[in-house]
Amino acid sequence: MTQTSPIAKTISELLALLDGDTSALGAPGRADLSFDGLRDQIARTGEQLNGFGLGREDGIAIVLPNGAEMAAAFLGVANAATAAPLNPGYRADEFEFYLEDLEARAVVVQDGVDSPVREVAQRLNIPLIELQPASDGPAGTFSLTAGVSGVAERPGEAGADDVGLVLHTSGTTSRPKIVPLRQRNLIATAHNIRNTLNLTSADRCLNIMPLFHIHGVMAGILASVGAGGCTWCSPGFNAMQVFGWLRESKPSWYTAVPTMHQLILTRASRNADALVETNLRLIRSSSSSLPPTVMAELEETFGAPVIESYGMTEAAHQMSSNPLPPLERKPGSVGLPAGPEIAIMDEDGALLAMGQRGEVVIRGDNVTDGYRNNPEANASAYTRGWFRTGDQGVLDNDGYLTITGRLKEIINRGGEKISPREVDEALLQHPAIAQAVTFAMPHDRLGEEIAAAVVLRDGGDSDERAIRKFVGERIADFKTPRRIVILDEIPKGATGKVQRIGLAEKLGLAE
Repeated sequence: MTQTSPIAKTISELLALLDGDTSALGAPGRADLSFDGLRDQIARTGEQLNGFGLGREDGIAIVLPNGAEMAAAFLGVANAATAAPLNPGYRADEFEFYLEDLEARAVVVQDGVDSPVREVAQRLNIPLIELQPASDGPAGTFSLTAGVSGVAERPGEAGADDVGLVLHTSGTTSRPKIVPLRQRNLIATAHNIRNTLNLTSADRCLNIMPLFHIHGVMAGILASVGAGGCTWCSPGFNAMQVFGWLRESKPSWYTAVPTMHQLILTRASRNADALVETNLRLIRSSSSSLPPTVMAELEETFGAPVIESYGMTEAAHQMSSNPLPPLERKPGSVGLPAGPEIAIMDEDGALLAMGQRGEVVIRGDNVTDGYRNNPEANASAYTRGWFRTGDQGVLDNDGYLTITGRLKEIINRGGEKISPREVDEALLQHPAIAQAVTFAMPHDRLGEEIAAAVVLRDGGDSDERAIRKFVGERIADFKTPRRIVILDEIPKGATGKVQRIGLAEKLGLAE
C-alpha cells in the first residue's frame, strides 16, 4: 500500500508518489478518477489559471456545488494559487462582503448554474471562470474557460510557504477574520489525520461534508487522497440519501459534524438492509462536541468505533483526536494531541497543570502564522508563540483533552458560570430528544438565564414542562433551562454549525 513521503510540504509533493492506477475520486453514477487522472487535472488547472493571468497567492474564490468537481477544483486552485471556497448558498450581500474582504482576483463558478455571485462579481469587476464538468469523463474532470487572459506574476506550482487556502472564521461575536493557511500548514494536517486514523490506499472515504468547510476539504479530501485512498464525493448532505450512498460507495469511513450524525441515526431504523451491507472501519466526528449518547448509538448502529476529533480553521482543522482501538477512547473527550502541542493557559498567560481548567492553547506546523490584515486580533490571539483557541478545557492525567465550552459562550447566570455543553448532555439523555442546544438568553436581574432548543426524535413525544423536570433530576437546579423551545430544526450558521451566540435573538427569546 502506497504511503506518502513524510517530508512532503505541498499538495503536489503529497500526491506525487501515489499509485497512478488507483482511485482518487468517485461520485454517484460516475467512473472513479485515478491518481494519474487527478494529477493531470490539477496540472491542467494550473496551466489554465496561469493563462488567465493568475498564479501563486492570487486569491480565487470557488463557488461550486458539492461534488467531485469541487474537490478537484479545490486541489487544482490551491496548488497553483490561493483557494477561497465560499458557501454557494450565500446571498448577494454576503458574496459582496467576502469577495471584497478577500480581494478576490477571480471567481470559479459552474457553467449553467445561476448564482447571485455572478452579478456581484460583475459589479465588482472580478472575472468569472466557468467550470464545465466533463459529463462523459471520470468523476472530478472538468475544463475552465474565462473571458480574460494574461501573464501570471508567479506561475507554476505553489511552494511550501505559499498560502494555499484562505477561509473566514465564523464571526459569531465580531467581524469574521481571514485565516491564511500555507501549503505546509495544510500538508501537516493531512499527515496528522492520516496518522491518527491509519489511513492507507485501501481506505475509501464517503464525503458528506460541505467543501467550503475546513473539515470537508481537509479531512474529507486532502487527508484521504493524500494517504493514497479514494474520496467518494456526495452532492451535499442529505440524511435520506446517506444509506444509498453507503451502498454505492462502499466506504471504509466517513467524517461529519455531530448534527449530521444525529440526523443519520434518525434514518437508520428504516435502512436495515443498507446497514447489513455497510462495513465501516471507523466513523469520525469533529467541528463541535459529540454527545456521549450519540457516540454510543452510532457505534451500536454501525458496529464501528467513533473517533471524536477537535479542530478549528486556524489549525488547518485537526488539533487533537481520540485514538483508534485498542487504545482508549474517552466519550466526552476530544482525545490526545494529534499534531500540534496542546496546553492549558490562564488569563494572564501562565500554563496550567494537568487537571486545571483554562483556555486551550496550541502551537505546531499546522497552525496559521496569523490573521490577514488584523494586527489587533493577532496581538490577542498569540502569547509567547502559543495560539489561544478561545475554547475552555482541561487536560486529564492521561493527556486527554476535554472541551468545557467556548469562553464567549459560557453562560454567566448571576455569577454562576454554566457550560452549555453540560446541559446539552443532560437534555440528550431524554429518550424523546434527538438534538439539543443550550444557550444564554437575557435576564433583567441575573444578566443571563439558561435556555435550550431541542428537536424530538421521530415518534418522540414530550413537552417543555416534562423535559425541564427530567433535566432537573440530573443536574443542579441553577443549570436547568428556564425555557425550552421544541423545534423541527435548530437554526444553523452558514457553515452548517449551530451557533449558540445569537440563538436567543433568532428564536425570539431576547426581548
